[in-house]
Amino acid sequence: MEEKMRRNRRRGLGRERFLMIASAVLVLGSLTATGLWLGRDKSNQGDGYVVDLSAIENSKTAGKAEEIGGETKDVEQEVVTADDLDYDPYFQETNSQKVENPDQSESASMSDEAEQQREEQRSTKSNEEQKQQGDDESNTGEGIAETEQIIEEENTTALSTAMQPALTFSDSDTLIWPVVGNILVNYSMDKTVYFPTLQQYKYNPAIIIQANEGDLITAASAGKVTSVFHDPQIGNGVTMELGGGYEATYGQLANILVSEGSYVAAGDIIAEVAAPTKYYSVEGTNVYFKLTKDGNPLNPLAKLN
Repeated sequence: MEEKMRRNRRRGLGRERFLMIASAVLVLGSLTATGLWLGRDKSNQGDGYVVDLSAIENSKTAGKAEEIGGETKDVEQEVVTADDLDYDPYFQETNSQKVENPDQSESASMSDEAEQQREEQRSTKSNEEQKQQGDDESNTGEGIAETEQIIEEENTTALSTAMQPALTFSDSDTLIWPVVGNILVNYSMDKTVYFPTLQQYKYNPAIIIQANEGDLITAASAGKVTSVFHDPQIGNGVTMELGGGYEATYGQLANILVSEGSYVAAGDIIAEVAAPTKYYSVEGTNVYFKLTKDGNPLNPLAKLN
């Protein structure tokens, strides 16, 4: 808004100065025309004051004619030199090369100021155009960056989808042992089994495999990691989707190498064996391994080779 008002003021000032310059030029032209007209009138008056010598010679003697001629010369000289009405100092100053004309100087100064204002307006307009062009280029650059980002995300998504293995674990497929060891507590969901640390009987939906702390734990089947968690009883754990509704859960882990959403192949190392939790202190170092289908526990030994 301020910029618009400033431009309006500049335009008004420019119009005022233009009118002043035009007025000054008109006055100078009028005065110049007046001086020329007065100079022509002066020439006519000088011709009127010249005496016809031939008429004087015919009417009077030659001596008187000479006297009158002398007086005529004096009259002519007096008329030419003493007629102050024909003297136009403004006209002489205007056409003189040595005398400065204040009006012309002022007009030139006003012209310079008007030219300077026009230069400022052109400079301001040029700056605005450059700024607009810069904004357009910036917007264009942002649009290109966004387009490239979208294309990159689409390519990444397509690549990720292409790299995702098909999870096709079925009822006829088997598992490999996550760690080699004896069974400390067997799977039992039809009757309770005894837990030495807890000194009680309870159902067991998994198998407890004997192991040594630091042993490597491998994936029993190819799958996708759906959860990395911590449980007070089995410690750090990992759950994997195998396909066909099957899921495998590993517990008593340390230094887990997989993350949620990652895919692993059968036999890939996923973690190390951790020290047992207090719920398994009597049983000793072990690996907790559970298999479910559609959320229901299954005996892993039926699938393990």
